[in-house]
Amino acid sequence: MKRIFFCFLLLVGSHYQSFGQIQSQKENNWKNFTYDMGNVFGGIGYSYSRPFHWEGDDWANFGYLAAGTAALFLVDDELNNWTNGFSEDVPGFITDYGHQYGNPNNNYMLTGGVYLAGLFTKNEKLRRTGVLLISTATAGGFLQQVSKRIVGRARPRSGASSGTFDPLHLDRVFNYDSFPSGHAMLAFSNAYAIAKQFKSPWIKAGLYTVGFIPGFVRIMDDFHWVSDVAFSTVLSIFIVESIDRYLDSKYNEKYNAQAKKISWNLNFGPGTMGVSARF
Repeated sequence: MKRIFFCFLLLVGSHYQSFGQIQSQKENNWKNFTYDMGNVFGGIGYSYSRPFHWEGDDWANFGYLAAGTAALFLVDDELNNWTNGFSEDVPGFITDYGHQYGNPNNNYMLTGGVYLAGLFTKNEKLRRTGVLLISTATAGGFLQQVSKRIVGRARPRSGASSGTFDPLHLDRVFNYDSFPSGHAMLAFSNAYAIAKQFKSPWIKAGLYTVGFIPGFVRIMDDFHWVSDVAFSTVLSIFIVESIDRYLDSKYNEKYNAQAKKISWNLNFGPGTMGVSARF
């Protein structure tokens, strides 16, 4: 009888111990979740405030971005005519991927999945990557939504020229919300943020290529001009770099102090125009 009673006590004790561990785990997950969401909003605010703290190199990079966008703006119509010449040759699976991946709903499914995987597996690196993905997508997404209403640039498929604008629309006017490209910004910010977690230049290059597909497809299907996508792609890099450096002060995993900085440059010359990255 004593032996049976003793086994019963062990069973009850182990039950309450397991219950306590589950409760502790839930509390720890909630604590990490609230901390991470605070960093999401903190990162967004940090990225928006950076222009007030820019110095010489920062303003120079912004100048390169503005100059490159302006140069592409001057030849947008010609580039659009050129891309229309082979747009039907783009494989259907690439077109489908390009339209779907840059969609905000699908984007947040990916970023949220990465974050939750890190949260429940207690992997801080994965958690931080998820926070970076969510905050950069939110910062870039909100910025491009507001900007395209203010700018009111005509889409190529509207039939108007690249220099046609109808600004300051608070409601969405589909044919006049070309600049900047939300698909390009969301897709490339994801690719760039994930690529920061790898040292191999080949992996980085592969991720950049995949991240550029949505912007490329939006050009092919006359949703955006080349300058829209180029501006959005480079701006997404600025946003990711800014928020990632902010997160260095919030997590034990610090990537920017260890990683070799990537140098991005705008290249112009006779018959050439583009963006290059040096690893």
